Amino acid sequence: MLALVVAHLVVAALLPLVSRRSRRAAFGIAAVLPAATLVWGFAHLGAALGPGLEETVTWSAALDLELGFRLDALGLVMIVLVGGLGALILAYSAWYFGRESRDAPRNSALLLAFAGAMLGLVLADDLLTLYVFWELTSIASFLLVGQSGLHRANRRAAVQALLVTVFGGLAMLLGIVFVGESAGTYRISEIVAAPPAGGVAATGVALILVGALTKSAQAPFHPWLPAAMAAPTPVSAYLHAASMVKAGVVLVGRLSPGFADRAEWWVPIAVLGLVTMVIGGWRALHETDLKRLLAFGTVSQLGFLMVLFGSGDRIGEVAALTMLLAHGLFKAPLFMVVGIVDKVTGTREVGALSGLGRRLPGLAVAAVLAAASMAGVPFLLGFLGKEAAFEAFVHQGGARGWVLALGLLAGSVLTVAYSARFLWGAFADKPGVEPVDPKRPAPGLLAPTWTAAVAGLVLGCVPPLVDALAQPYAEAYPATDATEADYHLALWHGLSLPLLFSVVALAGGLALHVGRERITGLHRALRHPLSAQRGYEIAVAGLERAATQVTGRVQVGSLPVYLGVLLCTVLVLPGIALTTGGTWPQDQSLVSSLLQLPLGLIVVAAALALTRVRRRFTAVLLVGAIGYGIGGLFVVDGAPDLALAQFLVETLTLVAFVFVLRRLPAHFDPGDRPDTEPGTRPRRGTELRKAALATVTGVFVAVAGVVLSGARQQPPAASGEFVARAPEAGADNVIAAILVDFRALDTVGEITVLLIAAAGTASLVLATRFDKRRTAGGGTPEHEKEVLG
Repeated sequence: MLALVVAHLVVAALLPLVSRRSRRAAFGIAAVLPAATLVWGFAHLGAALGPGLEETVTWSAALDLELGFRLDALGLVMIVLVGGLGALILAYSAWYFGRESRDAPRNSALLLAFAGAMLGLVLADDLLTLYVFWELTSIASFLLVGQSGLHRANRRAAVQALLVTVFGGLAMLLGIVFVGESAGTYRISEIVAAPPAGGVAATGVALILVGALTKSAQAPFHPWLPAAMAAPTPVSAYLHAASMVKAGVVLVGRLSPGFADRAEWWVPIAVLGLVTMVIGGWRALHETDLKRLLAFGTVSQLGFLMVLFGSGDRIGEVAALTMLLAHGLFKAPLFMVVGIVDKVTGTREVGALSGLGRRLPGLAVAAVLAAASMAGVPFLLGFLGKEAAFEAFVHQGGARGWVLALGLLAGSVLTVAYSARFLWGAFADKPGVEPVDPKRPAPGLLAPTWTAAVAGLVLGCVPPLVDALAQPYAEAYPATDATEADYHLALWHGLSLPLLFSVVALAGGLALHVGRERITGLHRALRHPLSAQRGYEIAVAGLERAATQVTGRVQVGSLPVYLGVLLCTVLVLPGIALTTGGTWPQDQSLVSSLLQLPLGLIVVAAALALTRVRRRFTAVLLVGAIGYGIGGLFVVDGAPDLALAQFLVETLTLVAFVFVLRRLPAHFDPGDRPDTEPGTRPRRGTELRKAALATVTGVFVAVAGVVLSGARQQPPAASGEFVARAPEAGADNVIAAILVDFRALDTVGEITVLLIAAAGTASLVLATRFDKRRTAGGGTPEHEKEVLG
């Protein structure tokens, strides 16, 4: 499994080379790996529907970090979406992006890299592994939505998607740590088998839900998904309809077997899922851009999926897996239809399209199949999923069951209405609108669209095939009675209440579409300034204002202010930890060698004298004296290597300071100069605050050094290993072995820093000499005048 993920990423890195010669070939090559992933998934069908196929790759044995993967029924369904639909959309992209598209080369590589990251996410059986791929998909989405960054709409949409999903991801990371540490493992399968309890685990669960809700565009985080429609249509079809937006749904599906019976899990999922389904359906009903209509429809369907996966009901989980598959198979072709319509007509606006169904009947039929599945029309896969969903909550009964059932019915009515509106808006004849004259769509655009749309019809007509995928996943939820234990997907369950719900949804949705003008008037009357998008804008604007105020206070161009902020941070953060958890060593001695006393007195005397001097050169000499005194303490304490480094750094620093001081005033304070008016010295209160901060910080550092030095209870294992392996490095002492062998890169870095410091010093010397020559020559040298013109 890891090999498949790595293969996606490696080939994606090589695709720009192919794109230079043929963009179409690049997309064709990119489609091969997702298709191979689909074949690999079906080759392991028996294991996926049985005990599952597991793979573990050790990342860091010392830290117990592993990359854990597991192929099961849920992972197999997602492979169909990520691999199967990914291959179709990449093939579609080969004809969608023309030669004039400047972003086509990068899109082929980014789409394939995203496919690899998404594959790792859906197969992850380790929370940390899942989080790594989770963030990779967010980065890929940002780059694909933003494109080249030339258009403001793309930039804004990319930033919004990144901010919202990364905010949720960071909250989820903290939740992952809470849950993983409470459970004693980060393995998802082990956590589900023995879910942790307690306040820390409950907090972790809530934080993980924040990540899932933001990624899958649940209210109030949903506006980022419609905004992401600024991306090209293939990107929308793949990321924002078929795969990425399902990451949160998949995470809920992974953890629900262990947490579905807890209120902190199912209550927010059920409430926000229903709200999202209704809000998304209502907004989709009134959109005039076909792509935004489908975007809000995706938001609505994601709310539906969230409710199903969080239900904890066996029939509900069968419906969840069925609808997960159905959603990809009807929403991806619908987006591809919109892309074709835009290509052949030059518009996606409902009011500008008329008569397209008569001109392109084949495309219209494919759209009807996909939209009918979305609406839940019989003989299509969407119908099987909705029937099972209604059955789950009607059978569950009680207040919770009926509220959820009626909520899903209301959302389904809206789904039928905006499905009808989509077909009417794209293909119907409209009075008073001039019929469009479309170009003929390329077969490379039609074939993937038809393939995905027909797949929904074929699977809908063969319920046992989908049932065989859904039942192994649902078996994780114990059946409460014989009805749940014996339930299977079927086109006909007899005359029942779920069937009545389906009829009501279809009839109510069509009636809502017929009365769309009055409904749109009601929508306009209900509009108000408060919305989730407005909330996002207010939050970002407030964050920017706060950042500006903080930056204005601390980034004032003053080195003392910068140093004061750093010292205050040191006091507040580590200081609290030291105060609450520090312990003074019992065997601490004041002096271990008599030589420490004179050296310490030199350091203290130089430091005290430094606070009184006003000439810069004198201050530099005193700073050097402090450094040399500390180097002497290193020698006394048995660290000559550190002492040599200290002497070298102090010498270079002193030389650099001397050259810099030649360009600065001799005194620190203007009031110390004879030609300065009295009263311009810093106020005494300012000096006292600086002295207090410096004193407190110095005391803290000294105390922290003593406390931390005594915190070690046992000798470090690394020291003994260094001593044992030093002869193997060919060194005659362990320090040399550490510097040139064990920490070779670290030493190279230190040498590089010294070279940079030496180069900077040399530059100052040369610059000073150049300025002197120019001044002595009465202005700009003649050769410089020639260069400047």
